[in-house]
Amino acid sequence: MTYIGIDLGTSSIKAALVDDGQRVLATATRELAVSRPSPLWSEQDPADWIGATLEVLRSLKTASPEAFRRCAGIGLSGQMHGAVLLDESDEPLRPCMLWNDGRAAAECAEIEASEPDSRAIAGNIAMPGLTAPKLLWVRKYEPDIFRRTRKVLLPKAYLRLVLTGEAIEEMSDASGTLWLDTGGRDWSDRMLAATGLDRSQMPALVEGSQPAGRLRPDLARELGFDTPPLFAGGAGDNAAGAIGLGAVAPGSCFLSLGTSGVLWRTTAGFEPRADSAVHAFCHALPGRWHQMSVHLSAAASLSWWASVSGQSETTLLGELGTASERPSPVLFTPYLSGERTPHNDPHLRGAFTGLGHEADRKAMTQAVLEGVAFAFRDGKEALESGASPIGEAMAIGGGARSDAWLSIMADVLDLPLRRYRQSETGAAFGAARLARLAVTGESPEATCKPPSGEANIFTPHPARAAAYTERHVLWRRAAEVSRALR
Repeated sequence: MTYIGIDLGTSSIKAALVDDGQRVLATATRELAVSRPSPLWSEQDPADWIGATLEVLRSLKTASPEAFRRCAGIGLSGQMHGAVLLDESDEPLRPCMLWNDGRAAAECAEIEASEPDSRAIAGNIAMPGLTAPKLLWVRKYEPDIFRRTRKVLLPKAYLRLVLTGEAIEEMSDASGTLWLDTGGRDWSDRMLAATGLDRSQMPALVEGSQPAGRLRPDLARELGFDTPPLFAGGAGDNAAGAIGLGAVAPGSCFLSLGTSGVLWRTTAGFEPRADSAVHAFCHALPGRWHQMSVHLSAAASLSWWASVSGQSETTLLGELGTASERPSPVLFTPYLSGERTPHNDPHLRGAFTGLGHEADRKAMTQAVLEGVAFAFRDGKEALESGASPIGEAMAIGGGARSDAWLSIMADVLDLPLRRYRQSETGAAFGAARLARLAVTGESPEATCKPPSGEANIFTPHPARAAAYTERHVLWRRAAEVSRALR
């Protein structure tokens, strides 16, 4: 048997075809566009996800037709927090408001005033990027759409609905809505009431490794499967990345350098730390949870700088080599879409500081990478506050392909980082593992093992780490200027 993992990301949809030996037989990617019609807004057309998903599936079939035909299960990974509002015919009523949409800041305070126990129930501070505040914004500014809303789905749940006809979500993604009783792993009637909703408008809940629908027979015939594959509950993108890396035991850590950035730690129980803007979510496996520091513009910062400078990301990174000798003379704050951990402020904005005539493109590119790393350092300190220190972490995401960036990260965080080959398939590989669990019923420990192959290890350089510690103090002053200018 073979299994397919589909990762519905922000900038692209990725898919991986995996065999019984957990070898990746084929991969495919299709790009996605983000619309920003107003300041703080970030949206996508759900129809684009469907077209791109069918394209990547057809590409897998072309690359490995026999293995594709024998696929027994499909797992979904998805960008979190998006709000897909459906009418009584399951048609989207408006574009999906994405995870980095910051328009609903005022509504966060309204939710917490309406339900004073919200942080204890959901385990998280109300943030504009989460799903619940978006619905309160729609109720206030698009009341006709709110009245017509019969179902609210996260992005990958909408993809599942189209592919299987089933409205089902799993715990890790549902944790990011602010509607879940995260410790109890069930929808919270009190949190739903705080946004004028009820359970009838929510999808059914399953664990990420449980069955969650089958591919529609007509699509199975069209795509050429022997039998309609079984779908797994799947996972939010970071939880899927954790499954792919085998970060399932308490204390397991990884760093994700995708469009957004995440520092993850698996926990044995529900350990909310909402006041420091650390996320406490369910894992994609039963009886497990995790914490995350989340940074809204990680690889997105490099993409922005590439577009502004008129150079490709490959060119910019190539100018840096594999490691920096010393910190850049320029400072960059990466708050292009505001920030979550530890600030929870959608109005924060980025800036270059310390520019002089000697500041060339190379220095500014290095400053961008360092600025993202400094933001991660703030998040690491929030994660470690009142808890055990993080000893090392695995690295995944598009940005993790850069030796220079991971070297900077290791020095700034004073943290050894390991990069495995799985970092290239990440969440899609994790989603394929969940598909296997749903089909076979195997134990997660037997299937979700850490990588065993050769790793690239990025060890902090003592002198550079000390220099970055000093530089971080100056960077925080620059970050305060960003706060003042918001």
